[in-house]
Amino acid sequence: MISCAVAIIPMAKPSFIRAEQPLASDLTADCTGGGSSGATSRRRDLVFVVNPRGANGRTGKEWKKLLPFLRSRLRSDCNICESLTSGPCHAIDITREAIREGADAVIAVGGDGTLHEVVNGFFWGGKPVSDHDQSGHTTALGLIPLGTGSDFARTFGWKNDPYEAIERISRGIRSRIDVGVITGESAESHYFINVADVHLSAKAGYYASRYKKFGNLCYVIGALQAFFGHHNQDLRIKVDDGDWEVYSQVTALCIGNAKYFGGGMKITPNAHPSSRNFEVVALQDFKWYDFILKLHKLYNGTHLSVKNVSSRSACTIEVEVIGGSRSIFVQSDGEYLGFLPRKFSIFPSVIEMIS
Repeated sequence: MISCAVAIIPMAKPSFIRAEQPLASDLTADCTGGGSSGATSRRRDLVFVVNPRGANGRTGKEWKKLLPFLRSRLRSDCNICESLTSGPCHAIDITREAIREGADAVIAVGGDGTLHEVVNGFFWGGKPVSDHDQSGHTTALGLIPLGTGSDFARTFGWKNDPYEAIERISRGIRSRIDVGVITGESAESHYFINVADVHLSAKAGYYASRYKKFGNLCYVIGALQAFFGHHNQDLRIKVDDGDWEVYSQVTALCIGNAKYFGGGMKITPNAHPSSRNFEVVALQDFKWYDFILKLHKLYNGTHLSVKNVSSRSACTIEVEVIGGSRSIFVQSDGEYLGFLPRKFSIFPSVIEMIS
């Protein structure tokens, strides 16, 4: 059963106490239960991880409006713990602690960035957090989309509707999903649930993060800025421990565990988080005007028929630069990770998701 301590210290290690009566909703942690202690022990412990500054503060405002409905809908069956993030990577710490304390589910409240951090919180030391204690308890992942982008939700056909998301959480139906793992020159692993990408699209995402106040328009602005000084690059690629292959003049390489990125662009249209493999899409020798002329195809997922676009399935893919620039950007789920070389591997059916 989760315990909840209220703390507003940035980046502090989170812990959780439950209160029989609601705590103040503007505190970092707010856990509410009800009934006798015997009844409480049988209730589901749900931890809601909220980035109050997401979408220029809109996430925090919308969450406060949503919270009364959530309590009224779930409180009879669940212990609700609200935990507000105080800075980058705080959601990772909150999630790990919640799993260690036996939470039934950790629900990311916000955009793809918050979901990305929560997913990374499910892992520690190269394996799931739950594997470390050998208890056999499974904590599920949930999502209430309230941020700038909700690309991951689009793969499941979920609307950007928090009330609909609460109904999913109430039903509690779970399904196993895959997660991508990225390793590089350091020993540390990084995890992604949606799409990882290399070169122009990753560089565009890096710049887009500076313009999030413009909503989904930030992706367009980021792409335009990324084009300045861009050069297509030859890459060496190894798929599933096969031979190294040369991909010439690569504009962007996308490794999809799900279908969408960049504010609704259906970049890896055949990917799905339960397929146990990635869809890898390569765009080669694209010019700036190709994106303008073919942008509609990238958004509706029909670009695989376009010249210089290829697609393949993979469980692992290693990517290196051939000569030229060493500063080839890498990102995953819209988060900048640095530069090549990198290896991308699938972690099949590793998380249960409330779906």
